[in-house]
Amino acid sequence: MRLHINVDHVATLRNARGTEYPDPVQIALLCESAGADGITVHLREDRRHIRDADVWALRSQIRSFLNLEMAATDEMIAVARELKPDAITLVPERREEQTTEGGLDVLTHRAAIARVAALCAGTGIRLSLFVAPDTRQIQASHELGAQQIELHTGEYCGAVGLERDREIRRLAASARAAADLGLDVAAGHGLTRQNLVDVVGIAEIQELNIGHAVIADAIQIGVVSTVHEYRAAVQLGVAKRH
Repeated sequence: MRLHINVDHVATLRNARGTEYPDPVQIALLCESAGADGITVHLREDRRHIRDADVWALRSQIRSFLNLEMAATDEMIAVARELKPDAITLVPERREEQTTEGGLDVLTHRAAIARVAALCAGTGIRLSLFVAPDTRQIQASHELGAQQIELHTGEYCGAVGLERDREIRRLAASARAAADLGLDVAAGHGLTRQNLVDVVGIAEIQELNIGHAVIADAIQIGVVSTVHEYRAAVQLGVAKRH
């Protein structure tokens, strides 16, 4: 089971104050050292978090696996052609959305996806499509030459009770259908330490992409030790008073 960490929201925090910190590249390197198998970033049209300089720095500095999430646009195809990430994950993108709202409609966007598939085939980049747990979307992904699908887990993560049971069964059936076609299967969106366990229990799922919850947990888990460090720094300053 591969664990890829999305560091988009490190950049969100940095951009909120217009500073150079926290640096998503440095956080990515820490994630690698802690055991992450790869780093995921979404370079959006509006550059609301990750910026072009970030992806180039990541490409040169990380040693694991760089997964570039992007829309199938001319601009992003040009970036990917030059950057050559290890994988491209095509996602839907709408400027007004807070975060990705659902899976990519592969059936509707075949022509645009085919252009990215051709780029990937010519450069050795792995192509993954972020899709709903829907067999029609999975079949179309296979037909277009994707090596992997990433199942959108947002509906599962937002469900409770019997509805959650239905969603995990839907994810499991979709993962089996994809594996039967020879596709590698990843999962992501809304996953947390608490709700990922049942997803990992689906044998065909071989990769998780998790971002927002990791950064949120890092803040909560790390705040005590961080305050201790600042208290120690304050005391060093006090000791230098005359």
